[in-house]
Amino acid sequence: MKQAAVGQKDSMNITERIFQFNWSYLFFITVVAVVGYFALYSAAGGDSDPWASRHAIRYGIGLVGLIIVAMIDLKVWQALAYPLYALGLLLLIIVEIKGQIGMGAQRWINLGFMNLQPSEVMKIVVILALARYFSRVTVEEVRNPKTLLVPLALIGMPTLLVLIQPDLGTALMIIMAGAAIFFLSGLPYIWFAGAAGGALAMIPIAWQFFLHDYQKNRVMTFLNPENDPLGTGYHITQSKIALGSGGLTGKGFLEGTQSRLNFLPEKQTDFIFTLFAEEWGFIGGCVLMGLFIVLMIYGYLIAFRSNNSFGRLLALGLTTNFLLYVFINISMVMGLIPVVGVPLPMISNGGSAMLSVLFGFGLIMCVYIHRDYKLLRR
Repeated sequence: MKQAAVGQKDSMNITERIFQFNWSYLFFITVVAVVGYFALYSAAGGDSDPWASRHAIRYGIGLVGLIIVAMIDLKVWQALAYPLYALGLLLLIIVEIKGQIGMGAQRWINLGFMNLQPSEVMKIVVILALARYFSRVTVEEVRNPKTLLVPLALIGMPTLLVLIQPDLGTALMIIMAGAAIFFLSGLPYIWFAGAAGGALAMIPIAWQFFLHDYQKNRVMTFLNPENDPLGTGYHITQSKIALGSGGLTGKGFLEGTQSRLNFLPEKQTDFIFTLFAEEWGFIGGCVLMGLFIVLMIYGYLIAFRSNNSFGRLLALGLTTNFLLYVFINISMVMGLIPVVGVPLPMISNGGSAMLSVLFGFGLIMCVYIHRDYKLLRR
């Protein structure tokens, strides 16, 4: 990590911001994106089309966006937090009215040049809005139930809209990222224990009245995947076979039999870690997870070095959101949790997920550049 060279200033010119840019952080982000390119190249059987080439273009566009986002004054992002949240909410409403349907869910808006998935963007702007809100309240105020009504609404509205699509995985990520901000803002542990107890009590009701049949099947498959290995358990069964066949060092680049013979489903999206682990083995999988851990360490160190509460909460929340992406996807393909359809960031194919993750990295970089700001609480 670089040493702080800018004093207690309220603003910097563009040259100073470029000088403060954390290029080593960007290097590791790029390394992960390059791994994603080759994984998608392999998923297509050794061809850059249709996924790897798009991945490279998206990263190039997202990289420019990341740098622009990082160069913008942190106080601007603080001011834009609520307007961006409102825009994200509007996009979710538009999805419900005229969104495109794919794979049994209505989640996308056709922009002509790409299909935008507003729920991916919402994961970022919810954290942005919560960081602004909690940066302006004291620890004593956080303990007041009335203070929590607004942030609960900020989480609840998009969660309900995402559940309608339906997209349980993204809804859970919004809730967990929001809970992380609550925790980091000083909410007492007992409140989380009460919320967890309430959630457990709601499971039978959710199972009976809210979960779709395919979501129930995923839970049952998680509990007993061998019960229907050619039906509902096919995905996770083939994923485990591919992970096991990779062994310690893997079968080699482009040599994964489960993926090349098309036994592995959704190999370019949800199950791309399985494809990678079959080709590069346990060691390769550990190296990739190590790269993700490095990015998380950078994010948390940036957060802890921020001298203002908004930047600290923003970086902590975004890094935790990234951690959830990685943890849920890898746990899912290993059969440790039910399949919920969460992509592996910067590895899986998907434009909205790629651009939203890079937007998040740009905000974290912005916090780093402006780490010595003393933003006003009020």
